[in-house]
Amino acid sequence: MLDPRIYRAAFLPILFVLVLVGFSLRDQPRGVTTTLAPDAFDGDAAFASLDALAEAAPSRQPGSAGDQRVADRVRAGLRASGFEVSSRSFQAQTSVGERQVETVLGQRTGFSSRRILVVAQRDAIASPAKAQLSGTAALLELARVLGARTLDRTLVLASVSGGPEAAEQLARDPGGAVDAVIVLGDMAGTQTRQPLVVPWGSDAAVAPLELRRTVETAVATETAIRSRRARPAVEYARLSAPLTLGLQGPFIAHGLPAVLLSASGERTPAADQEVSAARMTVFGRAALRSLSALDGARDMPAPSAYVLIERKLLPEWPVRLLGAALLLPVLLAAVDGFARVRRRHEPVGRWLRWVGACALPFVLALLLTLVLKLTGLLSAAPPGPVAAGEIPRDGTALAALISVLVVIVLGWFALRPLVTRLSGTKGDPAAPGAAAAVLLVLCGIALVVWVVNPYTALLLIPALHLWLLAIAPEVRLHPFAALGLFLIGLLPPLLVAYAYARQFGLDPLELAWMGMLLVAGGSVNVFGALVWALLLGCAGAVLTIVLRNWSGGPDAEAHVTVRGPTSYAGPGSLGGTESALRR
Repeated sequence: MLDPRIYRAAFLPILFVLVLVGFSLRDQPRGVTTTLAPDAFDGDAAFASLDALAEAAPSRQPGSAGDQRVADRVRAGLRASGFEVSSRSFQAQTSVGERQVETVLGQRTGFSSRRILVVAQRDAIASPAKAQLSGTAALLELARVLGARTLDRTLVLASVSGGPEAAEQLARDPGGAVDAVIVLGDMAGTQTRQPLVVPWGSDAAVAPLELRRTVETAVATETAIRSRRARPAVEYARLSAPLTLGLQGPFIAHGLPAVLLSASGERTPAADQEVSAARMTVFGRAALRSLSALDGARDMPAPSAYVLIERKLLPEWPVRLLGAALLLPVLLAAVDGFARVRRRHEPVGRWLRWVGACALPFVLALLLTLVLKLTGLLSAAPPGPVAAGEIPRDGTALAALISVLVVIVLGWFALRPLVTRLSGTKGDPAAPGAAAAVLLVLCGIALVVWVVNPYTALLLIPALHLWLLAIAPEVRLHPFAALGLFLIGLLPPLLVAYAYARQFGLDPLELAWMGMLLVAGGSVNVFGALVWALLLGCAGAVLTIVLRNWSGGPDAEAHVTVRGPTSYAGPGSLGGTESALRR
């Protein structure tokens, strides 16, 4: 089913695409600066405000009485600074279940109706969590300073509670055109974790580099700490499977330029994290310097997908073009292989049903996760990833993970063979028709993923090429070599999972728990989860074919029972028959 000439010839366009990728690299744009000194930010006053807020509400779970007390103080502080105050209340899925939460907004009108939005989260799961509350204290001090200034742009200060859903609600309706969003995280913590300026979104887009550089320059100027950017491989991983712990993610997903400024980086600081007035001063002044620069700057571009390579910027379009060029050889080989198999009257339709049966265990695991959410057994599943330990792995969590694993195991070893028999799928998985069916489904999945996210498609392309060589009947590989190709094809997605585990500080069990919550909370939509379930089913089908070939395949069962003399030349061997003469 594999024609090596077609497969090799399809690699020729890749050379042309690589040249285009090289020419697509462009210089990185610069950020904007300001000549206004940020000394008006009083770090001692902000730190005193932090102490007062923490003392008034040591426990601030979303929607609790403590959360409401902080909201009332923020409302009073914004009014005292001359801001027009409003509130929004709504039901939100939080880390402690569904709660009634409130967003407090303070608006200071400028010469332009275009807005700069500053967001701080006031709630916390644990207590006292003063580092998490420091963003709210800095917000109030910024209100005092900027309330007395004449602004070019309208300034909106927002105190939110409820996590990702609160940010989603505000991003969906910010009240007007927004030029930039700065989310204030840990502004007083004594421990520093890079990057201090977090640009990642909850979809395949990143904050514009102009905004990142503006805030990074302000941080470096005020704190003398240079915000380090992630390596290109990590940036690529973040784009291929977009997730973020920061509240800037929903804003970027809605096309608003947004970054998170936090001494603790993307992770939520520990509940007992020590804080200091000196840190509050320098990070508060960095925020004020950033706002002053953005107020007098040109409009920021929208978020987009790009990767920083040394001093250059690689946009999305050459990555998409490269993905198409790398996908072309496997696609042509799969289509040609399907045509060859059909000319030999090998069945393919029944093997497509077999691939569906291989995906069935993973589809059932997805359905079980959704049922657990609907029945309330997974009551805390916010619409976004949460930090390690924010939703504890208690007995219910372990039971849910074990139940999903049991469904996958039983589905594969018990239900899959039964469904295969009931669907009338007979034959050996090592047959050419099975390989053709698996490759057709894999290519279809890769095309769909390529349309949605070319960075994710590039993760799948190595598996397509390697698994093609592992299961093609014409490629005679040693069983260990075929198994090695299968395992190497799994490496890119596993490396992305490892990168997220490092970035979020998760162990393997916490990573699995977060993945289950992402599906239950809707961060991974049902269509995307079904695509991944089908992809896992194809991986199981490839492994089945590889193991079946290991045992010898269908040829191992074909024993020759009649033999003639080794020196015998039968009729027609010298071309004497009528049929031979016609040739």
